[in-house]
Amino acid sequence: MSAIPLTAQGAQRLQVELHRLKTVERPDVINAIAEARAQGDLSENAEYDAARERQGFIEGRISELEGTLSNAQIIEPATLDAEGRIVFGATVEIEELESGTTVTYQIVGDVEADIRANKISISSPVARALIGKSAGDVVEVKAPAGIREYEILTINYV
Repeated sequence: MSAIPLTAQGAQRLQVELHRLKTVERPDVINAIAEARAQGDLSENAEYDAARERQGFIEGRISELEGTLSNAQIIEPATLDAEGRIVFGATVEIEELESGTTVTYQIVGDVEADIRANKISISSPVARALIGKSAGDVVEVKAPAGIREYEILTINYV
């Protein structure tokens, strides 16, 4: 597998989730399966089926997180010497020129992307247009709704 870029904060979040799945969720589902088995006939036992399904989800997520973390290339934005350019991990404030609205995004890996937390994937159209640019630059982003222009207001490496 190729390296998966993650910010240090994102890697920490994944490690916390993995720990919770292994120490809390996995034992809970094992207990639920044992209780359902104790009820007798498994062929018509909905609790048993639900617990087995939940166990499959938990084991799959544990496997996915372990694979991601083992192939992670952890990047600490604060230690980067990007000479004022936008790079992976940078937090960028941009203004849409047409509407005048401003928004702040952090450019992160695909695994960490969460638009509600203003974290956009490095492979998104906006991030691809921003990479390598500096404050004051105007970029064009080809979005599904058409071409949008943004001015880069500030760049931070946090």
